[in-house]
Amino acid sequence: MRAGQIDAVLTIAYRDVLKFARDRVRIVASFVFPALFVAVLGGSLQGNLGEAAGYNFLVFTFTGILAQTVFQSAALGLISMIEDRENDFSQEIFVAPISRYAIVFGKILGESAVAVAQGFGLIALALVIQVPMSLRQALSLIPVSVAAALLGGAFGVVVLSRIGSQRAAQQLFPFVFLPQFFLAGVFNPVQVLPWYLEILSRISPLRYAVDLTRGVFYAGTDEGPLVVLDPLVLNLLVVGGLFALFLIVGTAVFVRGERNR
Repeated sequence: MRAGQIDAVLTIAYRDVLKFARDRVRIVASFVFPALFVAVLGGSLQGNLGEAAGYNFLVFTFTGILAQTVFQSAALGLISMIEDRENDFSQEIFVAPISRYAIVFGKILGESAVAVAQGFGLIALALVIQVPMSLRQALSLIPVSVAAALLGGAFGVVVLSRIGSQRAAQQLFPFVFLPQFFLAGVFNPVQVLPWYLEILSRISPLRYAVDLTRGVFYAGTDEGPLVVLDPLVLNLLVVGGLFALFLIVGTAVFVRGERNR
């Protein structure tokens, strides 16, 4: 990638990070709701089911919510692409002499940076409420959070590429994400599922972000085989492959829509 393309990516990414830094309501909401889920839901599940399950449900819930938070935050942040379209800003930047993929990747990178910042806040909270983890485990969550955020951002591009308004996007996203919370095992174990739910779980992108996070976190522990679904290498390959596929397809469809306006 040429220097001009890199500058464009970083400029677009910085714009989204700056918008987040100025939005105090979004900042508070992005930390409060995941924190409540970890503390309340994780603590409740651990108190009632932890002994029977054979592993710590507070840790299980924390790792799932961390992956879900950064994935969903990055995807939802891409709604700003529709805002830019409605304000004709996207057409202005698409006529610039830079790659369309660089523009879209800049949006993904910016929202991923925002999502990872939220992930840092959630990790800090986990340390405060004494979620059991070693320094190695805490540090290992940083790169997998980046991977989950990038996948979420690329997924957001695909979902939003054919949507014409922010209102439609906000109505659609709950139907896209809510089923994945349960199919991906964010809160609940999904080792054993009916065949039809197993198929749906396998085609859920969030599943691989969650399982990658747990695969890295639980690596070398006795609890790992009880909570991790697939080998680490498989999750890495799927996350990388889906990111590339979503980026290419989503960008192509979005750019075609801009040309037809």
